[in-house]
Amino acid sequence: MASRKELLGDVRRVVVKIGTSSLIKGGAVSERFMRSVAEQVSRLREEGKEVLLVSSGAVGIGLKAMGVKPKPNEVPIRQAAASVGQSILMQKWAEAFQGCGITVAQVLLTLDVYSDRESAINLHNTIESLLENGVIPIFNENDAVCIKEIKFGDNDTLSAIIASRTDSDLLVILSDIDGLYDSDPGENKDARFIPVVSKVDETVRAMAGGAGSGFGTGGMKTKLDAAAICSDAGCNMIIASSEAYGVVYRTAAGDDVGTLFVSGDEVSKKRRWIKSAHATGRINIDEGAVRAVLDHKSLLPVGIRSVEGIFEKGDVVEIACGGEVIAKAVPNYGSKDLFAIAGKHSGEIMGIIGHRSHDDAVLSENIALLGFQRRKRRKTEKKVCGARLRVSRVSGHSLIFPYLSSSLFVMR
Repeated sequence: MASRKELLGDVRRVVVKIGTSSLIKGGAVSERFMRSVAEQVSRLREEGKEVLLVSSGAVGIGLKAMGVKPKPNEVPIRQAAASVGQSILMQKWAEAFQGCGITVAQVLLTLDVYSDRESAINLHNTIESLLENGVIPIFNENDAVCIKEIKFGDNDTLSAIIASRTDSDLLVILSDIDGLYDSDPGENKDARFIPVVSKVDETVRAMAGGAGSGFGTGGMKTKLDAAAICSDAGCNMIIASSEAYGVVYRTAAGDDVGTLFVSGDEVSKKRRWIKSAHATGRINIDEGAVRAVLDHKSLLPVGIRSVEGIFEKGDVVEIACGGEVIAKAVPNYGSKDLFAIAGKHSGEIMGIIGHRSHDDAVLSENIALLGFQRRKRRKTEKKVCGARLRVSRVSGHSLIFPYLSSSLFVMR
């Protein structure tokens, strides 16, 4: 394998995710750390690199400012804390970057907005405009208004989504750990550090522990999920300790800091968006349709057993069989029409609903398989929807495993 200097030699756009544990030291925001980040970002910009930040910490800062108990179960308190903390957080980032002559912008995101294609594309244009004008975008989830069902969930996931959306070359996740170990180093003194991961497979996922510490919500599992998103986007990712000297600059420069997750084959931006957008409904299909979908063919109405939810043409839905979600897709018809034509032949569509825009219920190009990758395939058997199927599978991966349904990519 090539050295890090070679792998990261052409990095031009970097997303840096900063965890709560990196920002809050001894119960207070570390302004020294923030100034250090700003100085390193300024240095990267002088070398022609673009940098975007994803900053956690709003809830923890807000809880401290309000003087309430950390990590309360009551959602309204956490949302109130996010509202209080976000303004403080941005003020301190603005002050840190002001010392380097750099302007910052706050970008608060919600999954439901991202799931609307027009709104998401408009946001993409805003981000590009900020970067073109030398402004550092600082992202966070809008926890003050989000509800559990439509949340990104954690900023590890959010940062990977942003890296993918913006075609970034590298995502750097800063945390209170210095990378991936084969077991929990806090419990096992003989835990082995893993400097490079070429593929996030079941063996690697088995190394992940539980949730993070302190005010944070992310653990190693969410970081591995982020690595999988980055792999699809052709983006490398590094997990590194925020305590490492010059960590932001050195990771982007290709120094041996943290664990490097090498990117895989890039999946089209359109399928990345479909794969991780918020699904508004579900199409349940039969065994024959499962075979067609897994063989990258379009879904015909005759293969549909039932339709769940209310959605319009162009919304993102799940495709499932026997309770297992095998793909996400953008259908050619809304739920009302699909309900009417389910199980029917394409030639009957016009007579049933009075119009026929497509013979296919869903075009193959608008279907994104979950947990499925194209490289190094081998044939295996998987029992789906009561039928034992011969399907393509990547060694080390289950064909079907949850792919971050609380995340989103946007196509141009």
